[in-house]
Amino acid sequence: MPIRALVLSPTRELAAQIDESLGLYGEYCDIRHTMICGGVGVQGQIRELRQGVDVLVATPGRLEDLVSQGLVNLGSVEILVLDEVDRMLDQGFLPAVRRITSRLPKSRQTLLFSATMPAELRKLALVLMTNPVEVAAEQVASTPDSIEQIVYHVASQQKRQMVEHLLRGHDMARALVFTRTKHGADRVARHLRTASIGADALHGGKSQASRERTLAAFRDGSLKVLVATDLASRGIHVDGISHVINFDLPVDADSYVHRIGRTARAGASGKALSLCTVDERDTLRRIEKLIQRRLPVQEAPQFAALPPRPMAPQERSEGNFGRNPSNQRNGAPQRNDGARGRSSNRGQAPNSFRAH
Repeated sequence: MPIRALVLSPTRELAAQIDESLGLYGEYCDIRHTMICGGVGVQGQIRELRQGVDVLVATPGRLEDLVSQGLVNLGSVEILVLDEVDRMLDQGFLPAVRRITSRLPKSRQTLLFSATMPAELRKLALVLMTNPVEVAAEQVASTPDSIEQIVYHVASQQKRQMVEHLLRGHDMARALVFTRTKHGADRVARHLRTASIGADALHGGKSQASRERTLAAFRDGSLKVLVATDLASRGIHVDGISHVINFDLPVDADSYVHRIGRTARAGASGKALSLCTVDERDTLRRIEKLIQRRLPVQEAPQFAALPPRPMAPQERSEGNFGRNPSNQRNGAPQRNDGARGRSSNRGQAPNSFRAH
């Protein structure tokens, strides 16, 4: 059975979501589909391919690897879908995308989806498509009135204490915290666990199995706080997120809108709380210019400086997601190594954590 449609996604999570949606929408159709991506064993994916599929959902890296081994034949593809191409650009996947598409038939339908359209993507579109028609959503930068947005001006070394303070609010049902880097996500998650707040990190440095466990725990409510980078958060669609916290403001102002859109879904309300240091104020101004509104500022509490301490062995473990190691906090001074601007996600800063 030849592959008739190919969907390329920048992340495993988004690929899994697309594949799941294909199963839902095509339940009563005679269409076989499967997903291939890195981070998991390849043999099961090869078996699925050998059984034949109509629609293949893939991340560029794993697909290119299998194509180079002669295990995937793309000669019969009739439809090519490139999803979230701006994220592929950010990850450096565009050369792989060009190599993959060079193996596709020239006669095909190509659909390209992107939140932004920088010059490099426009050039790619002209290479991949013939007389393309551009459809743009109007007012992509608007933010819903159902999301309460607040900014806290804080010192960089106080960010983790501030997040801990916000998360202790009793109205917090489920919170998504965005950082700019995966190392920043790990540091924030460790700090929260040490403070007896169940949290885990989600980023590209984790194994696929670990990411799936973390997401499952966040979805079923056993994990209340997920700390993620923007890239890893793609494909996360979880109902009931009451708060989004921007631990780091996103470099790309458009990403602020995408981050905070993770809350206030399906008619619910939500809160987006953003932490802003002196170095991030220009970024804040770009966000406000994009969304055409000034974000209200709430005064942050003053925190005493915390002395540094060695990292406990259990804090180095990435396997304790969702646990609250209270014994790590009792009587032990907190570690403070200044996580300014070291995270990599795009979230919304929720402001209903009862921050006084």
